[in-house]
Amino acid sequence: MTTVETVTISAEDAGGRLDRVLSRRIPALSRSRLKALILDGQVTVAARTIRDPASLVNSGDTVSVTLPEPEPATPQGEEIPLTIVYEDDDLIVIDKPAGLVVHPAAGHAAGTLVNALIAHCGDSLSGIGGVKRPGIVHRLDKDTSGLMVVAKNDHAHRALSEQFANKQESGLERGYLALAWGAPDRPKGTVDAPLDRHPVARDKRAVREGGREAVTHWQVLERYTGTDGKPVASLMACALDTGRTHQIRVHLAHIGHPILGDATYSGGFKTKAALLPPPARAALDALGRQALHAYRLTLEHPTTGETMEFRSELPADMRRLREALHG
Repeated sequence: MTTVETVTISAEDAGGRLDRVLSRRIPALSRSRLKALILDGQVTVAARTIRDPASLVNSGDTVSVTLPEPEPATPQGEEIPLTIVYEDDDLIVIDKPAGLVVHPAAGHAAGTLVNALIAHCGDSLSGIGGVKRPGIVHRLDKDTSGLMVVAKNDHAHRALSEQFANKQESGLERGYLALAWGAPDRPKGTVDAPLDRHPVARDKRAVREGGREAVTHWQVLERYTGTDGKPVASLMACALDTGRTHQIRVHLAHIGHPILGDATYSGGFKTKAALLPPPARAALDALGRQALHAYRLTLEHPTTGETMEFRSELPADMRRLREALHG
């Protein structure tokens, strides 16, 4: 069924680009999806069809976005085993293993979480975000393990997307555990540093002036001593105010404590491995990924309003590394 989303432009948004304003006001839709809808003639401003995503909006304008009935999902369902932490008619919470890609992309056309969800949930998955990522309201990197929530209908998709877009007001919380190189000299702190694409390596992110706001809170839980008697690594808990691509990985590297096993952001720390006790060095070699796990997820149920909290233990590979670091 075709639906229409209508918003009225506030004074705060006046003068902004149409696609950017709509992405803030309708968080269930990605900016790229909104841009495609604008170009397709599905957006009107003051009853006039606008096809320019860069068109500027005025205070008081009424903007209508027509959402065509979702097309059948391009990915095919695949019987991929899932660790389901919770499921009801509105949502499903998954404990994603490391190595599982969330949605199809170049080089990963199949074998993704989306393929598994299509097989498990069938036609109930929300299509509001477009056909390629049914039900997906947030993501984890391929080699990050842990908790993810997926919407099973359009109502849940809108409600969960609102929570992810307004984390502080909604009470949504995501907690991560990371094994990082070295140990900060303080027990806890906050990294408030904007992120954008790396100026040279386009598959990476970097702290850059003028980038998108990104805030990570961290706390040191454990410190581990190297063969030289100095702190060589630490277990850190991280919480996000924002959810940017690679955020924790970039922010911890920015403060000098990149994540163990992170080939993308810890390249300068390879020689540190010589300071690890032999069992820890072997466990790190066997890890084969960044030591980052989404261990806690708190959200408001999209229908009942109930506060729900989920937790996930460290997976076996990170647990073995942690135990080896303990000695």
